[in-house]
Amino acid sequence: MRALLVTVVLLAGVLLLADRVAVGIAENRIAGELADRGGLVGEPDVDIGGFPFLTQALSGRYDDVRLSLAPGQLAETPDTRADVALRGVRLPLSDVLSGSVRQVPVDRIDGTATISYDLLAAQLGGDARIEPEGEGLRVSRTVEVLGYTLPVSAAGTVSLDGDELVIDVEQASGAGVEIPGFLVRQVSDLLDLRYTVALPFGLQLTDVAPAADGVEVRVEATDAVLSAE
Repeated sequence: MRALLVTVVLLAGVLLLADRVAVGIAENRIAGELADRGGLVGEPDVDIGGFPFLTQALSGRYDDVRLSLAPGQLAETPDTRADVALRGVRLPLSDVLSGSVRQVPVDRIDGTATISYDLLAAQLGGDARIEPEGEGLRVSRTVEVLGYTLPVSAAGTVSLDGDELVIDVEQASGAGVEIPGFLVRQVSDLLDLRYTVALPFGLQLTDVAPAADGVEVRVEATDAVLSAE
């Protein structure tokens, strides 16, 4: 009986080791496929959830695949990081082994992307600075208008308009400098911003809120098909 128990334990250990080795190989392969199909700069970190992995591989369906994108990996939206969950990834084992993957259907994708304040401030130009303030933002910069050079600041809100992130400020005020009344509206307009967020995998923006180190947007897609360009 003891010998049988020892054999069972050893077999379970071998199977567990094989399962973990296989999941590591699959994560690397999926990272490569996602990089190709998402136009990413480098491969994302991939974590395949669920246990055991081998039953998922044999069925060709992965219930929970998590990927993390570091700043710089989204070519069209630099200085942005993202954490995304892919639910119901369908990738036949035969296609993976043969290297003949043409497309990767996914039931649902959801996650968050954080766009840095430095990136958004750079869109305004000059010495612009954007930082969180309460439930909104504080936008500051030096502007030149009608011969006036003014250091100005304003509280603002952030919202979404389709694939655009919109920062809209309230009435601007001077930092120790009085702004002529007839310039207030023009100066305030110079602090507003519309920024197009380009994301891979057909992701749509669904919500937005200021965070500690950037504007955080919720993203999602349903019945997505990841295919090479």
